[in-house]
Amino acid sequence: MTLIDRRAFLESAAMLSAAGTIATRSGLAAAGTPKKSLYMEMLPKQMTTLEKFKLAVDVGFEGIEVPTADSPKQAEEFREASAKSGLKIQSVMNQAHWEFPLSSPDPEVVKKSVAGMETSIRNAKMFGADVVLLVPAVVDAKTMYRDAYGRSQKIIRERLLPLAQEQKIIIGIEEVWNKFLLSPLEFAAYVDSFQSPWVQAYFDVGNILLYGYPQDWIRTLGKRIVKVHVKDFHMDQKEERFYWRNLGEGDVDWPEVRKALGEIGYSGYISAEIDGGDRAYLKDVVGRLDRIIAGKAPVAKM
Repeated sequence: MTLIDRRAFLESAAMLSAAGTIATRSGLAAAGTPKKSLYMEMLPKQMTTLEKFKLAVDVGFEGIEVPTADSPKQAEEFREASAKSGLKIQSVMNQAHWEFPLSSPDPEVVKKSVAGMETSIRNAKMFGADVVLLVPAVVDAKTMYRDAYGRSQKIIRERLLPLAQEQKIIIGIEEVWNKFLLSPLEFAAYVDSFQSPWVQAYFDVGNILLYGYPQDWIRTLGKRIVKVHVKDFHMDQKEERFYWRNLGEGDVDWPEVRKALGEIGYSGYISAEIDGGDRAYLKDVVGRLDRIIAGKAPVAKM
């Protein structure tokens, strides 16, 4: 098996500006206003699931991303809270891919990873979500980059895609600090290699600040982007350290990010994945998201 097909990579790169990439099933073809979402872990932990969902609605969120529900009881709890609160579960964040990466050389580890994704896909179907977030591979001292690429491709294609297609759930590939898919060209080529509308890009605005510009990645990935995470951090170049910040208090150029999202016609959910807090804090996050969506800086610069 060719681990990285050079011709396919170059062809994909050449086609990035073309208008005919595979359309997703999430209504991204026409421009519109993105919707505000958050990751469930941002909500107060002392609350019940229903109380959390109701709070999210009260402060102005339109959707929520939930972690994998491993038990039927927890899955039903999520589904019921969504129905009673009116808060849309718009995506599921798979939980198995870090501890049990698809790129592992150990078949037992891969088996657990696949099982986690299968549960996540079935969760999404039950909740009425359309995407499951997947970190496809982890490059480390024991896993070469080319092996991570080839192994993850093979497992996704052979063991995950059939179920995703059957359930009509998109596998959203996320770029993160896993030493994998380190450029927008490669990210696009990786997604395109599956030649399926059921594999798309889950783009995280903050994750690529260490080695790129989010607006560049957005314009390159284009209609491949099915969901968006937002976070922010400040890089201290002198000390070579970074610090997580609230939206608008770091180094992300939010007006340019919003402009890029508008250019590709993105109208899906943008999910805050930052520190959690109380009602007042969450209300403030909603206000920052509103300003981002309006094309403004989330907060006035001092």
